[in-house]
Amino acid sequence: MMTLIKVSAFRWVPPLAQGLVRELRVRWALEEAGLAYEERLIGPEDQTSEHYRRIQPFGQVPAYEEDGLVLFESGAIVLHIAERSEALMPSEPHARARTKTWMFAALNTVEPAIQKLAEIDLFHSGEEWAKQRRPAAVEAVKKRLASLSDWMGGRDYLEEQRFTAADLLMTTVLRILRHTELVAEMPVLEAYRLRCEARPAFQKALADHMAPFAKYAPPGK
Repeated sequence: MMTLIKVSAFRWVPPLAQGLVRELRVRWALEEAGLAYEERLIGPEDQTSEHYRRIQPFGQVPAYEEDGLVLFESGAIVLHIAERSEALMPSEPHARARTKTWMFAALNTVEPAIQKLAEIDLFHSGEEWAKQRRPAAVEAVKKRLASLSDWMGGRDYLEEQRFTAADLLMTTVLRILRHTELVAEMPVLEAYRLRCEARPAFQKALADHMAPFAKYAPPGK
């Protein structure tokens, strides 16, 4: 009997967050791995409920449930899925280790700088302190992107010439900068992002991620 996988996702988020909520990473990983799942749509009232906090201590998404196993944090969930799937994780030990290294790099080295800039631009752009800090935040992002671009030179993907869970996470991190031209200004990274986003599994995951937002949009939104 096939184990049912459940993944939590928001019923609705503002347009600035649509396509960026981290449950998209999990949907994409499951699609690449060929694993069926059921979405569990939640709203603000669920985020503070005792029941949901038992599976996601911080009230965020995604939460992942499978045969008594409960996980949270998108990176940890993607790693769990990848370790079961040759489509996302090489079988050769050294290649697996390198893939995991790049997964951590996406979330721990590249994403923090990008997220800091996104928070300034999307939530605090009109505030004086944000205007003062933005130039330094942009430079920090450019530094990370330049290093990543240097690594990608001559490569289609992070691990040799095959797609892995590391590319999945890195692509979702680069997407956070969609309100800027910072990725587009680096042809190697723009081509890499587009290459990963062209994958059928991503397209299916994105469509499923976006569908609830249209269905549950508040009046006038």
